Amino acid sequence: MFEVASVSLLIALTLIIARAILGPSVFDRTQAVNTAGTVAMLLLAVVGFLTKRPDFLDIAIIYGLLNVIGTIAVLKYFRHGDLGDPGDESEEGTEAAKRGPL
Repeated sequence: MFEVASVSLLIALTLIIARAILGPSVFDRTQAVNTAGTVAMLLLAVVGFLTKRPDFLDIAIIYGLLNVIGTIAVLKYFRHGDLGDPGDESEEGTEAAKRGPL
């Protein structure tokens, strides 16, 4: 049963990577890479179950968290042009900058 699940996940991963390569826009490609990360996480969990190694599930959970954070970072980069926060340019901020460090 789990062998069939792992083969179907491999087929889905192949199709998702094809979508990531052929995607018409950056956002379609980013979504495909995010989905590929999710399917890879599921594949890690299934392989861990098949090999009777429960530590694969921990690796899959960490990989899923990194996948979400990485996707958010890539989308922020493509929307704003950088990953840094430029800050709020208000009067209080400029006054604090004029005074210098305490």
